[in-house]
Amino acid sequence: MSAPRHILVTGASGFIGSAFLDRFAAREDLVLHGVGRRPLARPNYHAIDLSQPFDLDVRADVVIHAAARSSPWGTTADFRRHNVEATRRVLDWCRRNGLPRLVYVSSSSVFYRDADQFGLTEDSPIGPAFVNDYAATKYAGEQLVAGYEGSWVVARPRAVFGPGDTVLFPRILRAARRGRLPLIDTGRAPAVGDLIYIETLCDYLLALALREDLRGSYNLTNNAPIAIQTFLLDTFERLGLPAPRRRVSLRLARAAATAGEWLYRTLRLPGEPPITRFGVGVFTQSKTFDATRMLRDLGPPSVSLDEGVARFVDWQRRRC
Repeated sequence: MSAPRHILVTGASGFIGSAFLDRFAAREDLVLHGVGRRPLARPNYHAIDLSQPFDLDVRADVVIHAAARSSPWGTTADFRRHNVEATRRVLDWCRRNGLPRLVYVSSSSVFYRDADQFGLTEDSPIGPAFVNDYAATKYAGEQLVAGYEGSWVVARPRAVFGPGDTVLFPRILRAARRGRLPLIDTGRAPAVGDLIYIETLCDYLLALALREDLRGSYNLTNNAPIAIQTFLLDTFERLGLPAPRRRVSLRLARAAATAGEWLYRTLRLPGEPPITRFGVGVFTQSKTFDATRMLRDLGPPSVSLDEGVARFVDWQRRRC
């Protein structure tokens, strides 16, 4: 038998990192270590602020850098600290510790424009303008990784969902439960988008970690584009949540989001606005991805979108 592979996962207290550690905890061919901001009672786990210089006495054949500030709202300084400076510190650690293979978990949002986008590939244009600070700083992290002397690969998942989600669906479900989620009329065809179920993403990340022949970037989805609003209404029904009754125009939704963002920034209000311009775009703009490279090198999704939704709904029901 070959020696087990040692994998260090950053962001291990977050959605993707913790899901990865849970999914592969029993694998005898892997030795897993986790790093996160919050203290956790987890084996081989270390609470570290990656945005500051750090040292960590562990062996790593591979580092999966999933730590990030993944939110549609926050200050530019916070995004730079957690998405750029933290990536720089992780690369510094890798350089001091034998140049392990690096899997950088970026985001599909680096591609986004204020428009419908169909069939995006890994080589579609990126920048120079970005939809928000999150997208801008994730791409800045990609540029740092491109200068790494060791083996590296960039993963760009699209709209990750599933048990443990702290970013995507919780905001939507909270608004739906409070009756504050309107349907947005765009006057054109409904928005279509890709998603990826968390366990499918974890399986792809492991493949990228262990396949040292793979280089460059990979857009990761469940390869099953759906009509976003129809998908949400179906999920609400399965969870017993009331369907939104209020309809607003796209123009009004954008104006409300712009005003809310201005108010929160100007008055430095705690929390985040009820709706952001990015959030309006999620509901009204199509974003689909060409999965050719993913399917060729990594294979089909391990969990279908339908099965992933069923598992997510069951998890939500058990939490209520």
